[in-house]
Amino acid sequence: MNVDMDTDDWLGCPTPLEMYKHQCSILVDELVETERMLRRARANIAGLVQMNDLLMKGKAQAEQQLSLASSELADLKGSLTEPGVLSIRLVAGQRDHFMRENQRLLAELKALHELHPSSSE
Repeated sequence: MNVDMDTDDWLGCPTPLEMYKHQCSILVDELVETERMLRRARANIAGLVQMNDLLMKGKAQAEQQLSLASSELADLKGSLTEPGVLSIRLVAGQRDHFMRENQRLLAELKALHELHPSSSE
């Protein structure tokens, strides 16, 4: 049995031209999707650039504030060693000493009153 018929159109088989058209439509769809993804990526990049600019400005402000705070701290450390502050510390130390001495003397007086209760009346 020898068959010399062209069977390209049997059972709905596409012609070569139809296959090329179909392949072209697939490529066009992929190209459209790629362009959409590229636009989205460009928008994301633009947003990231803006965010980076804001972060850089914030970082510069924070560094400036840190510098100011560091210089203020250095000034305060320097002022803590001035004679006025040292004399306040000396007075506070003397006050603490007198408070302890007062409490000790009160305790001695209380002990004496307990030993000789009639002498206090």
